[in-house]
Amino acid sequence: MSVTPDDEGFMAAAIRLSRRHLGRTATNPSVGCLIVRDGVIVGQAVTAIGGRPHAEPQALAEAGQLARGATAYVTLEPCSHHGKTPPCAEALIAYGVARVVISVTDPDPRVSGRGITMLRDAGIEVDTGALEAEGRRSLAGYLTRQTKNRPYVTLKLAVSADGMIGRAGKGQVTITGPEARAEVQTLRAETDAILVGIGTAISDDPLLTVRTPGLEAQSPIRIVLDPSLALPLTSKLVATARDVPVILVASENVSPLAADAEGIPPSVLPDYRGRATGLDPSFGPPTRGEIDKEHDQNSQADSSSPATEDVGQAAIPQPISLLVGGEARAGEAGPIDPVNRLELRTPGRAEGGTSPTDAADLDSRRAVLEAAGVEIVYCNPYHPEVLLPALATRGVSSLLVEGGAKTARLFLEAGLVDRIQLYHAPVVIGEGGIESPLDATDIPSGFTHMGTQMFGVDRLDEYERGL
Repeated sequence: MSVTPDDEGFMAAAIRLSRRHLGRTATNPSVGCLIVRDGVIVGQAVTAIGGRPHAEPQALAEAGQLARGATAYVTLEPCSHHGKTPPCAEALIAYGVARVVISVTDPDPRVSGRGITMLRDAGIEVDTGALEAEGRRSLAGYLTRQTKNRPYVTLKLAVSADGMIGRAGKGQVTITGPEARAEVQTLRAETDAILVGIGTAISDDPLLTVRTPGLEAQSPIRIVLDPSLALPLTSKLVATARDVPVILVASENVSPLAADAEGIPPSVLPDYRGRATGLDPSFGPPTRGEIDKEHDQNSQADSSSPATEDVGQAAIPQPISLLVGGEARAGEAGPIDPVNRLELRTPGRAEGGTSPTDAADLDSRRAVLEAAGVEIVYCNPYHPEVLLPALATRGVSSLLVEGGAKTARLFLEAGLVDRIQLYHAPVVIGEGGIESPLDATDIPSGFTHMGTQMFGVDRLDEYERGL
């Protein structure tokens, strides 16, 4: 039996269902499943928050005995391997489903085609490719991480009528109206991580969270390209780092391990545990204890080497107390450590968004950031072809790039943008405006215009590369 219009209707419903948990299923894809008997939906489910249980066993359990002889509509090929849960293909067989309609074949080599073979070997009729283009769009993050070893990247820009995205030195400038801004909140809620450059982080002092009532818990991981650790310690990002994870991507030459790693490519630097995100442990900064432990081991291994009191910018620093930088001058009290309720004092220069200029300043800033819950990773911020695979190992399947102009150009010029959301607003910025790196007249080759929507007076044009 081939795919029928009725099949496409049920698959469209399964795809809509799958979108409910986008950005909330960890490394697993958000899959939708419907169990249909005699034209009636008797069971339905989406992959659970956190990634387990999968959609199929939940939908089958809801259908119960009515699943026998029914048709299952699944947005992604049912898994066939034993992981932390039994194969979904086995569950479909056990419940006696007569037919399975699949939108997208799973590229995971543990599954690809095996789930379909398992079902057919059990005498179940299988049809594939139902609304495949729509299904691939709903699974874009998972498919990109599986096939390209990086997250699916969306670039969002809001452009004024005179081609500007902001005004120099003025912080956040409202360009789009409330309807468009609400749509962006929905996009954030569906995304694993959001990224901005340090210029935007300093000038706008953004939160980068989801502010739609009821969706606040779906705020993405917040990432700042910050080569020299210049993020203001009094910023909203630092203040909320224990509520919603913040990762600073700093240059390797400000790493506390840079001295010992001199001449060693960054790709072979030691791996340390990731902490703030709770994701894969292979990509993360060292704790103060880990640094000290390694320093002690190195010292013991070469006891004939004299100890030095001279700590340069690239040297491994000595332990630093929570109270760093000595006495704070008037008005320079640091943020409060949310764990110990201690005031974190640091040199006044380190609080204002300027780059640290010496080793002591750098160490002070690093200590305060980590005490506040900020995670620092050392990976060239301006080589996204290195950063994106590293994020993929952390389970980040989708990334939203929100600003600013230099960061947008960085990802565009690297050819690492998969989707462009371009908002046009009737607002005029005028003198001092920051020119948009992109407009509808210069969309890079390889992108297809997917459509136009209106949100109040603002127009959204969406462009995508093929998956």
